[in-house]
Amino acid sequence: MSEHSSNNAQKDEQKNDFIRNIIRDDVKAQKYPQIVTRFPPEPNGYLHLGHVKSICLNFGVAEEFGGVCNLRFDDTNPTAEKQDYIDNIKNDVKWLGFEWAGEAHHASGYFDQLYAWAVQLIEQGDAYVDLQSPEQIKENRGSFNEAGTPSPHRDASVEENLTLFNDMKEGKFAEGKAVLRAKIDMASPNMNMRDPVIYRVMHQEHHQTGDKWCIYPMYDFAHPLSDALEGITHSLCTLEFEDHRPFYDWAVEKIGFDVPPHQYEFSRLNVDHTMTSKRKLKQLVDENIVSGWDDPRMPTIAGMRRRGYTPEGLRDFCERVGVTKVDSVVDFRLLEFSIRQSLETTTARGMAVLKPLKVTITNFAEAVSSWEAQKADSVNARWDDDAQTLWLTQPNHPNVDMGEREIPFTETLYIDQGDYEIEPPAGYKRLSPEKPEIRLRNTYVLAVTEYILDESGNVVELKATIDPATLGNNPEGRKVKGVIHWVSASQGVPATVRMYEQLFSVEDPSSVADVHQALNPNSLTELDAVVEPSLANAAAGTRFQFEREGYFIADTADHSSDKPVFNQIVSLRDSYKPA
Repeated sequence: MSEHSSNNAQKDEQKNDFIRNIIRDDVKAQKYPQIVTRFPPEPNGYLHLGHVKSICLNFGVAEEFGGVCNLRFDDTNPTAEKQDYIDNIKNDVKWLGFEWAGEAHHASGYFDQLYAWAVQLIEQGDAYVDLQSPEQIKENRGSFNEAGTPSPHRDASVEENLTLFNDMKEGKFAEGKAVLRAKIDMASPNMNMRDPVIYRVMHQEHHQTGDKWCIYPMYDFAHPLSDALEGITHSLCTLEFEDHRPFYDWAVEKIGFDVPPHQYEFSRLNVDHTMTSKRKLKQLVDENIVSGWDDPRMPTIAGMRRRGYTPEGLRDFCERVGVTKVDSVVDFRLLEFSIRQSLETTTARGMAVLKPLKVTITNFAEAVSSWEAQKADSVNARWDDDAQTLWLTQPNHPNVDMGEREIPFTETLYIDQGDYEIEPPAGYKRLSPEKPEIRLRNTYVLAVTEYILDESGNVVELKATIDPATLGNNPEGRKVKGVIHWVSASQGVPATVRMYEQLFSVEDPSSVADVHQALNPNSLTELDAVVEPSLANAAAGTRFQFEREGYFIADTADHSSDKPVFNQIVSLRDSYKPA
């Protein structure tokens, strides 16, 4: 069972999709002693955003209806599979908050039984060995408008087929020289029923079975029979497998099961500006276009985890998307909305200046020397004479008890470059020559008295004063609008901050033949920022809201207190509102 509960009646009512309605009817009719689902990834890559929906659905309905969900690796192609993929898939499922029933299963664990069932099909006259070349088999399948041509080997005797299949098993055929095909209907309007291949020769060592086998079952053959072996009651998959269901049913019927599993299809998760093709994602990794499967720009679960997305946010996103039989494209901003919602009350606050502009407080010593007399009751501070620093104690969250931290306030500060404009645009509400005063977050009102330019005319430093009477108090006789964040220049810590845009610049990157043409050149920008000490000292994987900037995470691979690295999770706010 997962560590989060779905037993709330109101929440259950919200999940009133067609699959849950089918299961409710089956439970009511006592059709099965227990609901059993499965999540059956092929271990040929890292899981991505589309898999999150399948994980949440399969594990979710099992939990909601008092059943169990298996984790099974449909590992029928050793040339593309790795133990690394298996390990990461397990980590991903656990990280999302789910636990599978018992030990993880492998289709390869059923290879002996699958082979025996293949022999059974031959003995029943339902399968035959075809010695045509792969090209001939493809050509003779026909088209949607033309029936296929039966293989010249289709009517060989049972004895001959048993001998040939055993020869395949014993390694007497090279790859591509012999396959086992189901004998169904070469004129079927469903191409998947035109004598599909169910076993092929592959002289490859398997990551689970070693060199025991040189023939391997096809996915479409192993999958339904693995479901049946495990007592799966509801085999949930995406719509592209709808045309495969007739063969799914054919296989379990021909082998003979008293209570066969049934396949139900739902729409896959399509999100704009997002690609979920494992092949193309692997291309990005292999060509070093991204730093790896866990690059924070990648739509993999590993990438989203490193980016700082939360399992709660991803589960909420899938719940909002829902389960239907109609393909559609989901606005990426809905995903960001769910992530943002999950972060609001769970992340501590902190101050980081992403594009530093130096500010020198010319009356610092004089102003701060009287801080104890001037401070309001709401201000908790201490003066460090040796470091010439005023340490301000602030809560880590304004509304949730997350403890406190000390922030150093010193003579030189950094504010963001965007918080001062010599010629501000219309509606600008921060510092400018015409608006020299503003509140520094948690401290004094600051007034800019001078700006300094470099040779190119860029502002490189501000001279300013602070009003000693405004520490925790409003200024007398005037109103000061606006609050900006800041970081001590002398005690702040240099940090790398990675800002992200979507990896793909086109709405449907899968429609572009060359993946390079869909890439967004601005998907990653690295900034030389300065952060308050409490952020630099945080453990890798800790999430924060950088005040006025957004949500960030201390990178799980590169962050250290000596060289802090933060990844942007999501912006602070967005005008998008879910329907």
